Amino acid sequence: MAADSPLLQMERVNKYFGELHVLQDVDLEVDKGEVVIVVGPSGSGKSTLCRTINRLEPIDGGTIRLEGRPLPSEGRELARLRSDVGMVFQQFNLFAHKSVLENVTLGPIKVRGQSRQEAERRARELLARVGVENQAGKLPAQLSGGQQQRVAIARALAMEPKLLLFDEPTSALDPEMINEVLDVMRDLAAAGMTMVVISHEMGFARSAANRVVFMDGGRILEAAPPEEFFASPSTERAKDFLSKIISH
Repeated sequence: MAADSPLLQMERVNKYFGELHVLQDVDLEVDKGEVVIVVGPSGSGKSTLCRTINRLEPIDGGTIRLEGRPLPSEGRELARLRSDVGMVFQQFNLFAHKSVLENVTLGPIKVRGQSRQEAERRARELLARVGVENQAGKLPAQLSGGQQQRVAIARALAMEPKLLLFDEPTSALDPEMINEVLDVMRDLAAAGMTMVVISHEMGFARSAANRVVFMDGGRILEAAPPEEFFASPSTERAKDFLSKIISH
């Protein structure tokens, strides 16, 4: 990968669900170390965009490249891609019958071939980094939602991804738990992790994003640094969206 080429490139990406055209000629580039936060009304295609980047959803047209290489569609190459592109979901998606420590070590042992000892050492470091090191022996159901989401972030980090995707990571949480997850994400951003975040948290977008991308109707309507996007959005649609959410 050339030093100046983007880590992620999406060019004219299209996606249909039946008749519904959910992504329409989407172009997006994300540089290494950049934090891009995608905002927009429900149903605008944000989550689908996120899911195409690690091929949870196949695309119907266009290209997606990671480090200059087109995304593989199946097999071992796809497993490697998934380990390079971490994902944190709305609903945590932890293995209910495995301990917190096992949830975090499973990928590195099975996919990366790490020894159990090395995987556990690294997992404990990461659990400490996200503030749940004392929960290692518990099952996910014994944790609060905020703790479970922090474990899910540690699990994604354990694979040492090049890119981390967050699909509305705080939307299933009680209000008092949202900040504990956003604080972990702010720390990751400050440490230089490349992140694409789908979020409704405008304060977080304002403080953590390098760029805010606004989607509506399956299209990217604008992309700008947060201070510019929030102060003077260039489209009527974004002005309308912001006036509805920021005035409440």
